[in-house]
Amino acid sequence: MPKLTKSAKLVRGHKSLTVRVKTSKYRKPSSNRWLERQLNDPYVAEAQKQGYRSRAAFKLIQLDEKYKFLQKGKIIVDLGCAPGGWTQVAAIKNKGSGQIVGIDILETSPIEGATLICEDFTSKDAPEKLKSLLEGKADVVLSDMAANTTGHQQTDHLRTIALVEAAYEFAKEVLKEGGIFIAKVFQGGTEGELLADMKKNFAKVSHFKPDASRQSSPETYVVAEGFKGI
Repeated sequence: MPKLTKSAKLVRGHKSLTVRVKTSKYRKPSSNRWLERQLNDPYVAEAQKQGYRSRAAFKLIQLDEKYKFLQKGKIIVDLGCAPGGWTQVAAIKNKGSGQIVGIDILETSPIEGATLICEDFTSKDAPEKLKSLLEGKADVVLSDMAANTTGHQQTDHLRTIALVEAAYEFAKEVLKEGGIFIAKVFQGGTEGELLADMKKNFAKVSHFKPDASRQSSPETYVVAEGFKGI
């Protein structure tokens, strides 16, 4: 299991030689660009060095540095958990206590201290299956879910917001009073009606873009703190 030794902010400052990818008739130009970006991404390199399954681990590390919601003994739900970077961070913070339950439509290799389900969260039975596994009300509900992108920004935003709404409705059912809900949204933030409902049910709602999110990415995170209970 990795150890939390690096702040996400510190990693961004790492300097290394720029890697250039040679063109190949077997790769599309877009694939070349993706490969070059991966090879030159300090978060990708640091994730590999520290044993995280994805660079996304640093997004959660920095979210926690700012909002301080992960610690020993928490009950945590991780929606859209594959490949497991966020779950790894949560497990480290739980220190063998509490409970972590994750779900993703993609298979996620086992992580010590977590129960992982391979299922589409938007399927009819998935939310109830998750609830049945919880040993009590959740302290934290995380959603890093995003719809497959189409290339059309407005369409991608609306499809992802639909996932956020589903995650939010689930969070309201399982969170304990004082709990926190964090979800990925795309540029444009959270829809007005949804944001208004969050402000009604949580003490504080804000948006935050972690350092580990690529500057070119339209993603940001909505953070709803202090669940009032329903």
